[in-house]
Amino acid sequence: MTGFFSSSGHSSPPHSSQSKPHKFSETLMEDALKNAEAIIKRWDLDVSSSNSSYCKVSSLFQESRLEAKQFLDAVIDLQHAMQFVVKESSSSQLLVRAQNLMQIAIKRLQKEFYTILSRNRYFLDMESVSRGSTRSSTGSDEDQASEDDNVVEIEARFAEVSIADEGEKVSVAVDLKAIADCMIEAGYGKDCAKIYELNRKSVIDETLYHLGIENFCSSTVQKMDWEVLEKKIKIWLSAVKVAVSTLFYGERILCDQVFSISDNIRESCFTEIAKNSALTLFTFPEMVAKYKKLSLEKMFRILDLYDAISELWSEIELIFGFESTEVIKSQAMTSMGKLREAARVMLSEFESAIKKDSSKVVSGGGIHPLTRYVMNYLIFLSDYSGPISEVVADWSASVKSPLPESYLLSPIADEGNSPSSAVSVRLAWLILVLLCKLDGKAGFYGDVPLSYLFLANNLNYVVTKVRESSLKLLLGPDWLPNHEAKVEQYIANYQRMGWSKVMTSLPENSAAEISPAEAKDCFCKFNSGFEEAYRKQSSWVIPDPKLRDEVKISLAKKIVSAYRPFYEKHCVTVARIGSGGGVESIVIFAPDDLQNYLSDLFYGTGFSENCSTSSHGSSSRSTSTWSSPSRGY
Repeated sequence: MTGFFSSSGHSSPPHSSQSKPHKFSETLMEDALKNAEAIIKRWDLDVSSSNSSYCKVSSLFQESRLEAKQFLDAVIDLQHAMQFVVKESSSSQLLVRAQNLMQIAIKRLQKEFYTILSRNRYFLDMESVSRGSTRSSTGSDEDQASEDDNVVEIEARFAEVSIADEGEKVSVAVDLKAIADCMIEAGYGKDCAKIYELNRKSVIDETLYHLGIENFCSSTVQKMDWEVLEKKIKIWLSAVKVAVSTLFYGERILCDQVFSISDNIRESCFTEIAKNSALTLFTFPEMVAKYKKLSLEKMFRILDLYDAISELWSEIELIFGFESTEVIKSQAMTSMGKLREAARVMLSEFESAIKKDSSKVVSGGGIHPLTRYVMNYLIFLSDYSGPISEVVADWSASVKSPLPESYLLSPIADEGNSPSSAVSVRLAWLILVLLCKLDGKAGFYGDVPLSYLFLANNLNYVVTKVRESSLKLLLGPDWLPNHEAKVEQYIANYQRMGWSKVMTSLPENSAAEISPAEAKDCFCKFNSGFEEAYRKQSSWVIPDPKLRDEVKISLAKKIVSAYRPFYEKHCVTVARIGSGGGVESIVIFAPDDLQNYLSDLFYGTGFSENCSTSSHGSSSRSTSTWSSPSRGY
């Protein structure tokens, strides 16, 4: 008994509790192999059987989603069993069988993954496509139409995928994710990522090529004629919104969905797919900014490029938010910086060109070509208030030369720190530089009244352009009334100095009693003064019809209103002392004649040698050299 108990206390049966874990793992493996072999070998690509040909050309996920799920579950169960066995016995023959079966399964999953990607080659999140097609553009109608055409064509290409409805569309991403999850968990994540990268990178590259994005080197861009480069810029502007808002945005969504199980893989996949293409996309604007043949007229393309990146910046930050894609954001930011620098250089050149302009004054005091050019340029700039605000945000205007105090009617003194304030100051400053230049040109006229008329015409043109454009909002509420008052002041100076001889020839009080000789002397002085003023000013112009009518009405009120009572009171008296020529040789103008002559002014038609006169309201003619008015008032 003792021996028995002693033996039983120190010996163990052949299958003791110490061998149970090993037996359990083998049993687990055998069960996993049994279940996995049934479905995995049915889809073996290498086995020659009556079913193998069918398996090679058909898709597991397309044939039966239930069987596809069973396949994936079998792979995962097999992987878990293998991991359990490895912990207990790495030399188990069952591991060899399991590994061989796993290779068959992975090969099938690689084919399925590739097939789904290929069949849905242009699959992207449809919401991003919609976003791309509805974005606004600050470009011309032609540019917008080009952009819309590109977006529509991209949508058409995406529509080529075999996605019949919303549910099936979602299933594509679900299937890709299911395969990716399975392969990653089985230790084949890199193989899965490689297939994905090759397929999706080619989609990105081909789509950008289709949109017209080319990989230029800097020297190639520098050698381009501007007409060629501008076409490339238009293509880029049309493509960039589609590329960012549709292509890269959709690719980021798809990549995040498919590889959601692994942060490292989804980042590395997206970076590999998008990095080179995105760098190509965002390097082009920098090359344009460095173009050596930039001139003032090219400013607006620079601003277009800047605005396009600026408008998309929040999306760029979101899409390329990985640390490994930081270089893409850096390139986009670099391009914006170079474009901003180029725009500032051109603005400085624009200001310098105004100051250095040496063109002659125009005849008749009309609108100077410099005024037209500068204002049209500024109106275009005002349409880019967003990018211009960013360009000049931290770039203060500097007054390098003394300016007439009368011109300091702009918001420069109230310069603030906001971008909108900065662009207001910059635009107001450029207008100020123009007005100062015009003030200098006015001095070249030999006639002071004509100088004032020139200043009035040109400032009125500036005011009109501001009133009819977005400059009105940018320059603030005080700019227009201040400069409108300045136009009125110029006109008043012109009238006072241009018609002084006419106005001073008549007595201040028309009703006052004067002798016939004095009345005759007043008529003679008036005739001489009016004839001289009319002859001189018949070639002067006021291009703006509204201002022209206002000036003529104002002159009529001043001249005709003063002349009429004097004419009515002294015309008969002067007739009594008329010499052989009669009253007509002394009283040349009737009040209505004056009004007609005034109405004929400011068209720049010049002086004609025939002048219509009448006396006592009659239509009699004299031998005077004044022409008949050709335009009614």
